[in-house]
Amino acid sequence: MATESIKAGDKAPDFELQQQDGSTFRLYDILKTKSVVLYFYPKDNTPGCTKQACEFRDQYEVFKEYGAEVVGISSDSEVSHEKFGQVHRLPFVLLSDKGGRIRKLFGVPRTMGIVPGRVTYVIDQQGTVRFVFNSLTKPLEHVNKVLEVLKCLGAAEV
Repeated sequence: MATESIKAGDKAPDFELQQQDGSTFRLYDILKTKSVVLYFYPKDNTPGCTKQACEFRDQYEVFKEYGAEVVGISSDSEVSHEKFGQVHRLPFVLLSDKGGRIRKLFGVPRTMGIVPGRVTYVIDQQGTVRFVFNSLTKPLEHVNKVLEVLKCLGAAEV
């Protein structure tokens, strides 16, 4: 049974996943204080995913200025995420979605039925999805598009 994809204007489903340090990450706990840029990516240490993660890292201070937290999700293990995060000095949370439960909850499609998709969501503090970008082959565009959206949202809220 295919889950319908979450679209802009939809309420983001709340979820909990365990973090590398054993604590629980809950989406709506973060949304109490900031917006969330939630990005699903295929796999740690692959060329496109590494470029994307490093671009999110390089722009992380800008995301913070816009009042947003970056959170990455793939089905890699916590150990893989920890190594990936350390090697590339990633300042944001990477969550392990073993079995793809959260990916299914958001309706993130697979490419050619096998490759986990690359989809980024901007979720405001009310839990509303404000923007969705889906592109497996343009990992850097995810960061650029989301920054444009956050800039527009910030200007709209002033």
